[in-house]
Amino acid sequence: MSEQPLPGVIPYVEFHQGPRRLLTVNLTSGNQVVVSKHRPIVSIDGRQYLVIWGGVMFEIPADRNVHVSVHVEADYVTQVASILLPPGDQPKVFRYETHYGSGVGSLTEQA
Repeated sequence: MSEQPLPGVIPYVEFHQGPRRLLTVNLTSGNQVVVSKHRPIVSIDGRQYLVIWGGVMFEIPADRNVHVSVHVEADYVTQVASILLPPGDQPKVFRYETHYGSGVGSLTEQA
């Protein structure tokens, strides 16, 4: 990645001088109440970002593991999903989906 931030991409803000790649997280919920009342939170290596539903792009390190988690706090239930991405140079795309009421969210890789 270049030193200049790409439009629409949330830059990696922790100290890192190595190569970077793009991560896209498509945030969805089958529950309209959750979508209309609550916003998802995406964490990259512990740094939390309050984002909007839909596709969100992040710049992440390509030369080391990166911890990604997503959660939604809704009506006394938190839907959480987490993954540790291994190093790699290819962009990654994941889908986060809430399973309202179960306290579980899923984070699955998309081709």
